[in-house]
Amino acid sequence: MGSIKIGPTGLGSVRESEKTLQEFSKNGFNNCEVLFVQQVYIDKEEAKEIKEFAKKNKIDLSVHAQYFINLNSEEKEKVHASIQRILKCCEIGHELGAKSIVFHPGFYGKEFQKTKTLEDKKRVEEETFQNIKKRVLEIMETIEKKKWNVELCPETMGKVNVFGSPEEISRLVKETGCSFCIDFAHILAREKKVDYEKIKRLFPQKKWHCHFSGIEYGDKGERNHIRVEKKQWKELFENLPKDKDITIVCESPYSVEDCIEGLKVLNDK
Repeated sequence: MGSIKIGPTGLGSVRESEKTLQEFSKNGFNNCEVLFVQQVYIDKEEAKEIKEFAKKNKIDLSVHAQYFINLNSEEKEKVHASIQRILKCCEIGHELGAKSIVFHPGFYGKEFQKTKTLEDKKRVEEETFQNIKKRVLEIMETIEKKKWNVELCPETMGKVNVFGSPEEISRLVKETGCSFCIDFAHILAREKKVDYEKIKRLFPQKKWHCHFSGIEYGDKGERNHIRVEKKQWKELFENLPKDKDITIVCESPYSVEDCIEGLKVLNDK
């Protein structure tokens, strides 16, 4: 049998971190994703303290890296900056005791918008894959050298012009040995449905790191994360595999409240 852990996104300020983690624990949460999406706002010494607070409250931490990442940029400076941002998150993540470092891998690029044939589209997608794969391997090499106890988790993405379909992330995992983040809301926005059987086939691994929320989307995919309805929690729990250890990070704008609701639904099963 597997397990399901639920927790919110966002730790908040360093000053309030001990109190925040105590509150999360009281609410029955098992995990929290620390948001470095704008900047890495925690230093090494603070991270060590927070790690102890989290351990004391039995909360597993993960990290979400900056949004300004594109491992497929045509500009070398942007690729270099993206790699450095991910590595900084890995460094502080290691000190936090956060195993999973989630990041958005990159964009297909300007050429993708100009493609007129399926053949051209496939060619650009493959070039993008190879560029991102090369850079993920480079980052993983540094992680190994530094002996940081973290795993890179490229995320399934919600917009059709962005690298990160379930198939692409699954292939990246197979060809690099990195880990992954399955964002169910992104998959819904990108593919207009969530094919749980396909996801189980693509990600046979025992451990899943997942994101979940409500979502608004259109033809081009994701628009906004929104609150989770009770029926959406029910659908998720009914379809998740029973033999995996699954961490669910709720990314709704009301993350804490929706996690409380999610736990109620899970415990009523």
